[in-house]
Amino acid sequence: MTAQAYFLYHSIGMYPGKARDIAARMADFAMVWGTPDDAQWADILPARAHFIDLWRCILNAAPGSVTTCESVTQGFHMLLQALPSAHLAGKTVLVGADCFPSNHFLLQSMAARHGFALKTVPLRQGAAHVEDEDFLDAWTPDVGLALLTWVSSTTSHRINLRAMVAHGRRMGSLIGVDITQAAGLIPFDVHAPEVDFTLSTSLKWMCGTPGAGILYVSPRLIPHCHPECAGWFSQDNPFNWDITRFAFAPDIRRFDSGTPGVVAALASVPALEWHAAQNHAALLAQNRHLTAQILDLADSLALPVLTPRAEDQRGGSVMLRLPDVTPAPQVVANLRAGGVITDARGQTLRLSPGILTTAEGVQLLGQKLPSALRV
Repeated sequence: MTAQAYFLYHSIGMYPGKARDIAARMADFAMVWGTPDDAQWADILPARAHFIDLWRCILNAAPGSVTTCESVTQGFHMLLQALPSAHLAGKTVLVGADCFPSNHFLLQSMAARHGFALKTVPLRQGAAHVEDEDFLDAWTPDVGLALLTWVSSTTSHRINLRAMVAHGRRMGSLIGVDITQAAGLIPFDVHAPEVDFTLSTSLKWMCGTPGAGILYVSPRLIPHCHPECAGWFSQDNPFNWDITRFAFAPDIRRFDSGTPGVVAALASVPALEWHAAQNHAALLAQNRHLTAQILDLADSLALPVLTPRAEDQRGGSVMLRLPDVTPAPQVVANLRAGGVITDARGQTLRLSPGILTTAEGVQLLGQKLPSALRV
């Protein structure tokens, strides 16, 4: 068997036949969109709805509670702009220092204009992720909204979501969660525990394409949201042309604004269909088997492991700390030259085995990593 040493599921997920499936779906789209008739929207809009329904199954979300967005950052912006001012003005928005940086950049840019204070829970001295207890200690009654990072992109630390949400309910806060780094690998349910909004992309364990993000908003919250970017698809009937009679759709469609971008969703449908047909417990079991081997390898090389070892405290990745004297880009390049595909953030080597990754691939990593460290 050919070794498959692909370890980039924290970045771009792959599955057997992905290139073929995307090419076929895009060829179908080109034929529909390039034919001079009136059949385009009758084909494209149901396909977008199918993408949304596939994501609803992943989230166990109700109809009318999930829509598309370009990215987690854009979806978060859509939500923040639509909230009643009482949730933000004069309040604190809470986030961890190990959140995806793009979300933090967004909150920094919006804080002054929307009148909220941004509180960032810091890392402890020498720590790689924010400790749950530090986040909880910082979560006081003045917090109007908290954004939780379910799994860190730089340590694979997974928070105790149930404890976080229970505390947030006691504080009276809105609770959102970015599930990007584990969606599709570790089971997630928007009702267990119940959260107010959820964000993800389709890129990683879902094996989709860029631009295929999703926003879930609780049906309890949707009626109180008034998106700033309203458009014809924000209505219950998009084909209402009476400019004096605009009204928001009663469900998540009120976030849809103008003509929806559909290409990324369409290109991701084959990946989501592939994922829906898999044994999800088997996917997770394979990941756990291979990550255990990577942890053993790290120990044999005396490389510090930044990822929690307990399975219930981590996502699907193993993050290793490279020596300060070893340039991480060169290590990554050396591994690539040896057939091992991974990446680094600073001195953190990120290793995420998925469906294409084999035990032989982990063995190849073990063969190539010692020499790759000698740069």
